[in-house]
Amino acid sequence: MAHAPKLDVKQDSAPVVNRTTRKTVLVLGLESSCDETAASVLRRYDNGQIDILSNIVASQDEEHRPFGGVVPEIAARAHMRKIEPILAKAMKTSGVAWDDLDAIAATAGPGLIGGVITGLMGAKGLSMTLGKPLIAVNHLEGHALSPRLTEDCPFPYLLLLVSGGHSQLLSVTGLGKYTRLGSTVDDAAGEAFDKTAKVMGLGFPGGPQVQKWAERGNPTAVKLPRPMKGRDHADFSFAGLKTAVARAWDASDKTDAAKADIAASFQRAMTDTMLDRVGRAMTLYRRATGETEKARLVVAGGVAANTELRAGLKTLAETRNYDFIAPPLKFCGDNAAMIALAGAERLAAGLIDTYDAPARPRWPLDSAAAKTAPKSGYGKKGPKS
Repeated sequence: MAHAPKLDVKQDSAPVVNRTTRKTVLVLGLESSCDETAASVLRRYDNGQIDILSNIVASQDEEHRPFGGVVPEIAARAHMRKIEPILAKAMKTSGVAWDDLDAIAATAGPGLIGGVITGLMGAKGLSMTLGKPLIAVNHLEGHALSPRLTEDCPFPYLLLLVSGGHSQLLSVTGLGKYTRLGSTVDDAAGEAFDKTAKVMGLGFPGGPQVQKWAERGNPTAVKLPRPMKGRDHADFSFAGLKTAVARAWDASDKTDAAKADIAASFQRAMTDTMLDRVGRAMTLYRRATGETEKARLVVAGGVAANTELRAGLKTLAETRNYDFIAPPLKFCGDNAAMIALAGAERLAAGLIDTYDAPARPRWPLDSAAAKTAPKSGYGKKGPKS
C-alpha cells in the first residue's frame, strides 16, 4: 500500500538524478506561492523550443483588495478552493490526457507556506496517482528562466530578479547554477511599490496602481532618496525610500495631484536606484565571468512589468554592451508556465524529486551565499537572501 507523502520542514532535499533522461518532455506545472493559483501544461522539445499548451491563472485580487495587501490565511483558503478547477481547466485547454504527461512540477518555495503546501501536496498526489515523476521547483528559478518561455536566452546571463518578496542580482551560468552579486538588505522593490500604493490609498495590487498614477505626475516634484546609489557593491535597500514616501504623503495636501506627483517621484527614485545597482552589478559580472564580448542582461519578476524600469534597463544595457531580455508582461508576475518550464528543464536534465521534498517558506537561489552571509535575515525558516 502506498503511504501518504510526508511534508516536513527540512531545508535541504537533493533531487534524485534519473539517468534515463528524456529530451522532449510534457510537464504540468502548479504555482501557489502567494496570491495566484495557477496551472500550465508545457512541452519542451529537445532543441529547447517551448510550446505553452495552457496557462491558467486565477487571481485573488478581490479577496485581498479590502485589506490593501495579501493576507496569508485568506490566500491559503483561496488556493484550496481554486486549485482543482484550475487544474481541470489547464488540462482541458491543453488538449492532452493525464497519461500523456511526463512529470508534475510545483512550486515548493519560497512563499506563503499555506499556499506552497496546497500546490505541492496537490502535485504529490497527482504524481503518486499517475505514476509520474515529481519535480519540486524553486519559485525564483521559475522567474529566472521565464524569458526562455518565449525567446532564445542561453546561459550565461546577468539576472535582475525583482518581485514583491525579492530583489536580487545574480550571475546565472546554467540550470541550478546561481551566484549572488547583490540582494536587498531590508525590503524588496515590490513591497516598496505596494506600501507606496497603500499609504496613499491608490488601490491593490500596488505596482500597477503606482505606475498608473505616476503617468499623471511630475517625477521631480518630490525629493526622495536613492538608497545605496554610488556604493561599491550591488546590494539594495528600500526601507528608507518607503519611509520618505510616507512622510511626503503626510506633509502633502492629500489631493489627486499630490498622489500623482508622489507616485511619479517614487517611481523615478526606484528606477534611478535600480539602474545604479544594476550598473554596478554589470561591472562585477564581467569581472567574475571574464566576459569581454557582448553579455546578456535579463530582468524577471513582477516588478519587471514596470514600463519605466524596463525602458531604463534597455537603455543601460545598450550603453554597456549588453543584450537586454525581458519576458512578456504576462509572464512577469507569478504564473505556472514558468514553473512548468523549470520542471521541464530539470526533467530533461534527469533531475526529479522524492515525496519528502519539503515546502519551504524561504529558499534562496544561491543557498551557499545566503547561509554564510545572509543579507536580510536568518532564522528558523532559513536564510531569506
